Amino acid sequence: MNDLDFFVQALIYLSAAIIMVPIAHRLGLGSVLGYLLAGIGIGPAVLGFVGTEGHDLLHFAEFGVVMMLFVIGLELEISLLWRLKYWLLGLGGLQVTLTSALVLVFSLFFGLETKPSIALGLILALSSTAIVLQTLKEKGLMQSLSGQASFSVLLFQDMAVIPILAIFPLLADSDQTGAEHSSSLIHHLPGYLQTIIVILTVISIILAGRYLLGPLFRALASTGLREVFTGASLLLVIGISILMGLIGVSAALGTFLAGVVLATSEFRHELESNIEPFKGLLLGLFFLSVGASMNLNVVYENPFLILGTVLGIMLLKALVLLLLGWIFRLPLDQNLYFALALSQVGEFSFVLFNYSESSGILSEQIVSTMVASVAISMALTPIFLLVYEKWFKSLLEDKGTEKPKEDEVHGEENPVIICGFGKFGNMLGRFLRVNRIGITVLDYDVDRIEMLRRFGFKVYFGDATRTELLLSIGAEKATLLVAALDSFEKQEELIRNVIQHFPHLTILARAGDREEAYQLKELGAHRVYRETKNTAIELGVDVLKSMGIRSYQARKAALTFSKHDEETFEELFEHRKDRKAYISLAKQRNAELERLILVDKGEKEIPLDDEWDEMERN
Repeated sequence: MNDLDFFVQALIYLSAAIIMVPIAHRLGLGSVLGYLLAGIGIGPAVLGFVGTEGHDLLHFAEFGVVMMLFVIGLELEISLLWRLKYWLLGLGGLQVTLTSALVLVFSLFFGLETKPSIALGLILALSSTAIVLQTLKEKGLMQSLSGQASFSVLLFQDMAVIPILAIFPLLADSDQTGAEHSSSLIHHLPGYLQTIIVILTVISIILAGRYLLGPLFRALASTGLREVFTGASLLLVIGISILMGLIGVSAALGTFLAGVVLATSEFRHELESNIEPFKGLLLGLFFLSVGASMNLNVVYENPFLILGTVLGIMLLKALVLLLLGWIFRLPLDQNLYFALALSQVGEFSFVLFNYSESSGILSEQIVSTMVASVAISMALTPIFLLVYEKWFKSLLEDKGTEKPKEDEVHGEENPVIICGFGKFGNMLGRFLRVNRIGITVLDYDVDRIEMLRRFGFKVYFGDATRTELLLSIGAEKATLLVAALDSFEKQEELIRNVIQHFPHLTILARAGDREEAYQLKELGAHRVYRETKNTAIELGVDVLKSMGIRSYQARKAALTFSKHDEETFEELFEHRKDRKAYISLAKQRNAELERLILVDKGEKEIPLDDEWDEMERN
């Protein structure tokens, strides 16, 4: 391939990605599926822009998976593992074990040999971390019971990848394995010596990560050259990958161990941020290559086989997850969501299928069938979750299925109701409490409620979007309702509900930024408060004072800015649909604000300024 061909191929891959991935994300299908669809589109089965070189590119792009495991290792702090130990080991461990065992049994029943059956069981036990976590974050469900259970299972699956990678060479055909490891420097040594060398190498990586890398990264950080630190991060991952390859061991194992060792380092976040862009780019390229090399003829020729395989896999995994959710006492509505969310097969399966084919564990026909089935299962998951949320979740709630029991609230007649007692609601509640204002607080985080009750707060557990619950806490007799829920989607639902059923309530709503504030005001919130506004202005006052501006002038500038910002917000709200008029008016208002500040700075110095400074210091 000459230079021009290389740039043409790069243009095709990048164009396909930037077109399809945003579309897939917009449709709620996730970026992974977007890359797969983009690869299929440019591959030989559809448009034919790329050919068989997709297989060669796949080997290069697998380095993105190695980087992903390094980042996973960096995130495995002991405190996190200990906090999730119950669900991590119990729920996650049982899910992987039971699913692998059941797939093994079914594979043997359908005539597959033992080693391929074991490989299929281990591969199909994994779920898609990218799709599930993205879905949970977008819907604000990470703190729910289903979200915590899903995260624990996915974390265990990510950790289980390492022993799976260690098991697969034992399942490989001996001839294939010998050919694959011929580049190993120790392949000619006796088995026991190879084992000793591998163990010593792993121990060396752990010791180096513990005692050598810290001082090295401190020395590099002291230079202040970010690109050098980035280069060192890449060098670490590449160096460990080559080292592990020289002894015939998976590169992912070594980089994962290095990540785990560095998880407690002060450079953990810096390493993660440096590796993240390369990891994301290479992973995207990996999924593009998978899509481009996918054999769609298998789907065309055997549509019922593929459909049956997909539904069989998802049904089997969902039933296992439902059983485990019931054992671990998840409420039925949360359990169903948990089972549907993890019923697909994960993105790491593509790596394992590719390895299985090259190592002779699975035949080309089985791999083609399974790769197509995995991609379809990933596509179906967001659709199933949308169907569940639209129809079945409301039916379950109407029938009163078992879920965390809401507190019985009777006789509450406080003038203020606060919905959501996170960071924002907590500060507000404390302020009102010391001023002897009666408040009733609702929150849906059990751990938070338990902690707040220890401090003497009267906080009730319940979903603030439910009309009957608002009625029971005295919404008909209250005066104000503060909407401060963590989830923006829940904020919108709460405001719609209150306006419909309790129109007499004045709604004061928290918003993260101006765009959220516009949306909440449009829904009918009477006043909207951007949580970052006052803090940012307060910090600005301190900056002005640090730059030599007197306290009175700094405070006056802050008051001018705040008042002008409120007026501008109301004016811009009327033009938010017309972006051209919006931008023009915003520029005018900014210029007007600068003139006001300049006029204030031109005032004669006020005699009481020294007294103001003294008051500020005290």
